[in-house]
Amino acid sequence: MVANMSHAGGNVAESSELGLVAEDEDALENPPNQQVAMILPEQAGQRLDHLAAQHFQEYSRENLKRWLSSGDLQVDGKQVKPSYRVRGGERLTLTAPERVASDWTAQAMPLEIVYEDEAVWVVNKPAGLIVHPGNGHPDGTLVNGLLALDAQQALLPRAGLVHRLDKDTSGLLVVARTLSAQQHLSQQLLNKSVYRVYDALVWGKPPARGTVEAPIGRHPVDRTRMAVVATGRPAVSHFRRIQTWEAVSWVRVQLQTGRTHQIRVHMTQEGWPLVGDPTYGRKNPPRSGLETESWTALVAFPRQALHARELGFIHPVTGQAVRCQAKLPADFQQLLDQLSAQAVD
Repeated sequence: MVANMSHAGGNVAESSELGLVAEDEDALENPPNQQVAMILPEQAGQRLDHLAAQHFQEYSRENLKRWLSSGDLQVDGKQVKPSYRVRGGERLTLTAPERVASDWTAQAMPLEIVYEDEAVWVVNKPAGLIVHPGNGHPDGTLVNGLLALDAQQALLPRAGLVHRLDKDTSGLLVVARTLSAQQHLSQQLLNKSVYRVYDALVWGKPPARGTVEAPIGRHPVDRTRMAVVATGRPAVSHFRRIQTWEAVSWVRVQLQTGRTHQIRVHMTQEGWPLVGDPTYGRKNPPRSGLETESWTALVAFPRQALHARELGFIHPVTGQAVRCQAKLPADFQQLLDQLSAQAVD
């Protein structure tokens, strides 16, 4: 649901706009190596090991079964067998061993480092770059590039990653370079003191400003997607419309919470799916008022038009505020340039 933003501090137009980090923070709001998932009521009767594999897809079934047997994966705080049949509504808590990067390969690649010192890097991740190795992507990721910059990153859990962005989302990420910095930044995530602001291009014309407040969880049917569901975790997104060209609008989004795919899900829920979004976007978006060249560029855009433009945090060593910005990538900017020749609402 959308509410007007009239409270003091809710103006996402100001340079002090605050928001929460990362497209996927559900795990990061817990300890760095702990993840939580909820069993849906309609999943009652299914085997726990099968559901665990759906909820924690980054881990192998063998590892999940081992953690169920060892008690590292619990149901409502209790150790149960992999064959346990769920009742529905239970809370899964996975405390997985920290993944260090010693078995990942260093690979030199061009990376734009926006800020760096001995404690942290802030990286402007390009669209198309996967953040860390996983099933089907053993290398060629941001982590591999970070290891090439500094081999010492291999000694840190997840090579110092504190949060992540989807493969096809561009923009700013903070990476810790020491264990204490990683712990400090993770605590800031927990305390909601890190901020991030995104630019998005969406279909439709949202209000001038507003707030979407709707819980997000796994889609009840398609477990690879997220959706607004009553059993989901609280999710709040503030937005401001920057500009509109007939059937498409440029919006700036401030995250108050950080759920998986939060911006993509919230915008779609309200009828403003992101341009180019292959998962939540429109298959037949409206052409109303758009010139042929603009329409062609929009429907051909190969990724979700989403960019993490601003990132801020408290430096884990100096205690000073750090704020970084990243300009729009070329493909996103070209879309705006294409639209700029048209009449603006």
